[in-house]
Amino acid sequence: MRYHCIFKMIAISCMIIGLHTTSMAQDYYTRENAPKKALKLLQKGDQLVRLNPLTAIEYYTKAINKEPRFVDAYLMRADLYYVQKEFALSEQDFQKVLEIAPDFDVKIFYILAVTQYEQDKYEEAGANLRIFLEKNYDNQRLIRKAEGLLATCEFAAESIKNAPDIEYHNLGENINTPMPEYLPTLTADGQTLIFTRRVGRQEDFYISELKDSTWSPAANLGPPINTYENEGAETISADGRTLVYTVCNRREDYGSCDLYISEFNKKTQNWSKPRNMGRPVNSAAWESQPSLSADGLTLYFTSSRNKNKDIFVSRRAYKGARWSVPEKLGFNTADSEEGPFIHADGQTMYFSSTGYVGMGKADLFVTRQQPDGSWSEPQNLGYPINTKSHEGALIVSLDGKTAYFASDQAGGFGAVDLYSFELPPSLRPLPVTYARILIYDAATKEPLVASSTVIDLETDSVLFSSKGYDDGEELICLPLQRNYSLNVRKQGYLFHSENFALKTENSQAEPFIIKVYLQKVPVPSSQPIASAQPKVVSKPVVLKNVFFKTGSAELVSTSKTELQQLVALLSENPTMQMQINGHTDNVGADMDNLRLSEARANAVVDYLVENGIDRQRLRAKGFGETQPVADNQSAAGRQLNRRTEFVVIQ
Repeated sequence: MRYHCIFKMIAISCMIIGLHTTSMAQDYYTRENAPKKALKLLQKGDQLVRLNPLTAIEYYTKAINKEPRFVDAYLMRADLYYVQKEFALSEQDFQKVLEIAPDFDVKIFYILAVTQYEQDKYEEAGANLRIFLEKNYDNQRLIRKAEGLLATCEFAAESIKNAPDIEYHNLGENINTPMPEYLPTLTADGQTLIFTRRVGRQEDFYISELKDSTWSPAANLGPPINTYENEGAETISADGRTLVYTVCNRREDYGSCDLYISEFNKKTQNWSKPRNMGRPVNSAAWESQPSLSADGLTLYFTSSRNKNKDIFVSRRAYKGARWSVPEKLGFNTADSEEGPFIHADGQTMYFSSTGYVGMGKADLFVTRQQPDGSWSEPQNLGYPINTKSHEGALIVSLDGKTAYFASDQAGGFGAVDLYSFELPPSLRPLPVTYARILIYDAATKEPLVASSTVIDLETDSVLFSSKGYDDGEELICLPLQRNYSLNVRKQGYLFHSENFALKTENSQAEPFIIKVYLQKVPVPSSQPIASAQPKVVSKPVVLKNVFFKTGSAELVSTSKTELQQLVALLSENPTMQMQINGHTDNVGADMDNLRLSEARANAVVDYLVENGIDRQRLRAKGFGETQPVADNQSAAGRQLNRRTEFVVIQ
C-alpha cells in the first residue's frame, strides 16, 4: 500500500511511504477494504492535512471511532501528531497499529522508535530498533539510519544513567540581555571576555572585564573591529593582543566567509586595522570558528574547502610570519566537525561533531594530541553537557575547571545567554598557570623590547618564543606537570633566566608575576684578566637552570639549555670576560661546602671551554655558604642559596 508523504521536509512523514501488509489474512482495515463511512472520514482528513492539520486530526479520530481497527487512520493521525510535536500521542498510535496489525510492516518498528527517541525513551527506542534490524529489511539506507539511531540510543541511555551533577551559572545581567549572546572567548588570565551579541540582524563583538569576581557591563568593542557589517566567531590570544575572527561576504574576501586578524597595542589601547589573513588560510570556500594556541603560533579553524565542514590547522614560525598551508586534522569524519577550541595546555581540543556516536545532532567532544602529533579517539562529553539538540562550541578556563558556552535554557535573560559550569575531572585538560613577565632596562627602569623563550627542560623543546612588545610585557602559559626554563635576551644586554619547577604534585598553580631588569653589557676591556682580584663590573646574574647532582659537581643534562645561552652571550661579545660564582647552603661542614662551590663553578667553566670559549676569558670562584640570599632555616631558602651565577669582570 502507498501513502502520501504529507510534509516533504518531515522525515517521519516520508516513512509512511511504502508501508505494506505481509499477511494474507487480515482482521484490520486499510484504505482498500475499509467501510465507506470510515473511508470518507479518512479522505476528508486527507483533504485538510495541509490547510488545517488539527481539523484533519479530528477527522482521522472520527474514522478511528467509526472503525477502531482502521490502520490507515491511526497512521495518518500518528504522522500529524509527530508533525505537531505531540510525540507521546504519535507513539500511542504507532503502538496501536502494531497491536492490531503486528505483521503490517516492519518499518513501523523504526518509526515507533523515532517517536520514543524524541521523548528521551532511549531504552524503549533501542528495543524497537533491534526488532527492526532483526527482521532483515531490504532498504540498506534505512538499515544504516536504524543502526546509527540505535548507537545513539544506547549511548544516551548509558550516559544519562551515569550523568554527573552539573550546575549551570548564568553570567549575569552585565553580560546577558534579551538579545542573543554567544561564541565567548577568554584571555588566559581569565580577566577579559569577548563574545558576539546580535541586535536585530547586526552581529558585533562585546567586551567585559572581570573585576572583584564580577563581570563589568559589556561594552561594544567598537571600530575598527566592529563595523556596520557583521562580525562573529572569534578567538583571542592568551595575552589578549591578537584577535582572529570571521567576516562574511565582503568585497575583498576570498570566499563566502574569511578569517581576519587584528593586533592590540597596549600603549595606545587601540586595535590595529583588521586585515584579511589571505591565502593559504582563506580559500574560495567558507572559513570560520578560529582558535589560537596559547603562544599565538598555531591556528585551528573550520573550513568547507573539502565540501564537508572540517577542522584544519595552520602554523607560523613567529608572530608576524606567514601562515603555513592548512592541514586537515586526522579525527575529521565524513560528516561535520566544527567549533574547535584548543586549550592553553597545547594538547587538549574541544569541538562539535555530527560524525561520532552521541546524544543526537551535533555533540561536543574532546580529543588530546599525542606525543607523535596524532589525536586520540574523540571522547563524547556526555549528558547533560550534550543533549538531543545541536551543541555548539565551548571554551575552558586556564585551570581546566570551568567551561563557558551559550545556551537557550529556561530562566535566562533572552534567546541565548552565556553560561559557565564546572567541567567534570575526566573531561578536563592539563591544568595550566601563566607567567606575566615585565621587562625593564635595569638602569633607566623603562620598558624594554626583548625576546623571551621558554624551554621544556625534559624534552629540550621550545614551549614559547616571542620577539617582544614595545611595552616590555609578555604573558606565557605554562602547563603544570613539566619543568621549564625562561630566558630573556636582548642584543647588548646580559640575559636573565627563570626556572619554573611545575612537575611536582604540589607545584604552584598560582600565576607568576616576574619583573626582569636586564643589565647592559658593560663596556669591554681590551686587556686580559691579569689581576688576582679582577674588578666586577656587573651585578650577579643567577643561572637558575644550571643543576648539579646532589652533593656533586657533576652537571645534570638539563643544564645544557642554560649553558648554551651563556655560550651564545660570550660568543656575541668576544671581548667579554666572566667570572662564574658557586654558592651552597649551610648544610654540612664549611670547608666541604667551599670545595663543592668551587668545583661547581669550575664545572661550568669547563663546559664553556669545551664549547669554544677561551679559558683566558673565564674565572671560577667558590663562596661556599658565606653569601646567602635567603634564610637557611627553610627548604625554600636553602634552595635559593644553592646557586650558580656569573658576573662580568675586567
